Amino acid sequence: MNAAVLFSSPSLDHAAHRALESSARFWFFTAVAGQWLFAAFVVVFYGADALRGDLAHWNLVLPNGYVEGETFGTGAIAAHLALAFLVLVGGPLQFVDRLRERFPRLHRVNGAVYLVASMSAAAAGLYMILTRGGVGDVSQHVAVCFNALLIIMFSGFAWHAALTRDFAAHRRWVLRLFLAVAGVWFFRVGFTFWVAVNGGAAGFDPHTFTGPFLTVLAFAQTLLPLAVLELYLRAQATPGVLTRFGVAATLSAFTLVMGFGTFIAANIMWAPRI
Repeated sequence: MNAAVLFSSPSLDHAAHRALESSARFWFFTAVAGQWLFAAFVVVFYGADALRGDLAHWNLVLPNGYVEGETFGTGAIAAHLALAFLVLVGGPLQFVDRLRERFPRLHRVNGAVYLVASMSAAAAGLYMILTRGGVGDVSQHVAVCFNALLIIMFSGFAWHAALTRDFAAHRRWVLRLFLAVAGVWFFRVGFTFWVAVNGGAAGFDPHTFTGPFLTVLAFAQTLLPLAVLELYLRAQATPGVLTRFGVAATLSAFTLVMGFGTFIAANIMWAPRI
């Protein structure tokens, strides 16, 4: 008896399907909670400084975030932060089935805002990197630009699929966009997880914020979540008990790492600065 026959039965198929979808919901709720915590930090830290007129305080977290006399550059960074807050909060609402079914118009309007805000935030991020640089070395800057370009590309594909009413393709592109937009957040939770597990800096110089680990993480913040998503989409589309259980286990492990990283980031990076 081969493996396909051994692991093929209605009960096992149902269990594998439930495991896959449950692990996806577990990931989604953990990710949304973490991203909304990060969004709260963005609005409280940067927003409070803006209301006080103390934009120079931004540089504590965002080096060269405020440069005296550069009105346009400061405006671009403020727009990037505001748009980032908007997409972090509004994006997850697009995946709530009950909201989409009961309020389709809200879904369409929020979706249009989400796509425009995502593209605009990515464009502002590109401007920041190209004109002001940032922490880290050239490899990290290239990774950030790569992430921004993917956001713009995914937004365009998602918009086109919606206009042509190819809703299956639209869903896939919006899922990819959701992960690409969260790249900055993935970097932070991945970084704090790594530091916590290693008991300090490992694979990078904490003073210059450069090193092989940070280069890998800068690209992994985009590519790793997208790779896991592709595994999930393939498992959804292709029946197979072992495949679905395997992807469910991968998603669950990814979620645990992400959740632990979020907990550490919230306690070390975000809460102390609010």
